[in-house]
Amino acid sequence: MATKEDKTLGNTAAATANTNPLEAKPLDHANAVSAKPHIPSISASAVLGESSSMPEGTPICKGVEFGNIKASDDDDMLSQMMKAFRHTGFQATNIGLAIEQIQQMRKWRLDHVPFEEGIDDPELFPVGIRKRLRARIFLSYTSNQISCGQREVLRFLVQHRMVDCIVTTAGGIEEDLMKCIQPTFMGDFKLDGRSLRKKGINRIGNLLVPNKNYCEFEDWMSPIIEKMHNEQDEKLIEWAHAVAKVECIESNADGLPERFLWTPSKVIHRLGLEIDNEESVLYWAAKNEIPVFCPALTDGSVGDMLYFHSYKRPGFVLDINEDIRRINDLAVRSHATGMIILGGGLVKHHTCNANLMRNGADWSVYINTGQEFDGSDSGASPDEAISWGKIRITAKPVKVSCDATIAFPLIVSQTFVKDVEQWKRNTKDTACFIDDLKVA
Repeated sequence: MATKEDKTLGNTAAATANTNPLEAKPLDHANAVSAKPHIPSISASAVLGESSSMPEGTPICKGVEFGNIKASDDDDMLSQMMKAFRHTGFQATNIGLAIEQIQQMRKWRLDHVPFEEGIDDPELFPVGIRKRLRARIFLSYTSNQISCGQREVLRFLVQHRMVDCIVTTAGGIEEDLMKCIQPTFMGDFKLDGRSLRKKGINRIGNLLVPNKNYCEFEDWMSPIIEKMHNEQDEKLIEWAHAVAKVECIESNADGLPERFLWTPSKVIHRLGLEIDNEESVLYWAAKNEIPVFCPALTDGSVGDMLYFHSYKRPGFVLDINEDIRRINDLAVRSHATGMIILGGGLVKHHTCNANLMRNGADWSVYINTGQEFDGSDSGASPDEAISWGKIRITAKPVKVSCDATIAFPLIVSQTFVKDVEQWKRNTKDTACFIDDLKVA
């Protein structure tokens, strides 16, 4: 005797046997898909299913119309092409979004934000004060951006004081200085490493740097390290004499004289002054009082020289603690901040972590080719940074997945380059924090 379960299974099997997926049958009247007697109904539903209407105002994907641009007008061609990037799709659209982010961080003034009585400092109430307070722009880049021709783009920004704080690696310091002494040459990605090693030539991608460059850089830098060491010891002796005059150190800790130590940012500022070359990014940073931070200053040729110097004369000190206080304070003492980060690794995290101290940056542009699947910070998305508080939850950050040597010059051409003289006028007598405004 068949059970209830057997009957159920039998009915299911019969139903399956009578269902032919390739059979073309009219669709149910409730189905919005038009019945096509020559198309299997299952395929008609899958392929020709009705779509939802796009929200009103949704941008349409459309690229540049070269036929509408005069071939003789190069500037207009670039502008029209870049304007079209915004709705081209893929990374072209992200470049367009990055341009918008940078435009916003550059235009922002505190008077764009309503004053909140009882929350905001009363000193921030006057509209005249609020109009003079702008966003602090952090610019970060890895050393390869200095090794290549991006150096000239970066120098332009620093020369015209279009950024407020720089973070880079040891290579970003030393290669800027070396290029003032000897050039870097074009090569090829496929050149044989063994052959180059025998010739004393170092390869950076498709760039070539002869050992001679490093030797001449050491000849230039070593006497400067010696001078800085002398200055450190002289000031430490003065400090020791001053401390000796304090009768009770424990009860008068606040009255102790300030102790001088070199920090990476102080050393970099000094090197920028010493090189005295207008082709240098660091020269303009020193001249324009733009701090350059490099917490891994010893990770390169500079570190090699400090290592050699330590055998000749021990005792030279680099205080990284003072620098972390300095960069974090710059972020905290800002009414708004923007980050432009080329590459990943140390420069990306150091900048983001400083902005964490103020609950995140307001605008952010990443340009790198890193992937997030391995959990590295280099490839981490802006959305991941929001989870840490490095970027504000109200922000609309952008990551451009592209070689920065392609993307960044295009972005700069549509932002910073557009209004150099206007920028200087608009930022005259402005500051990033009210206390600095009083000094200005």
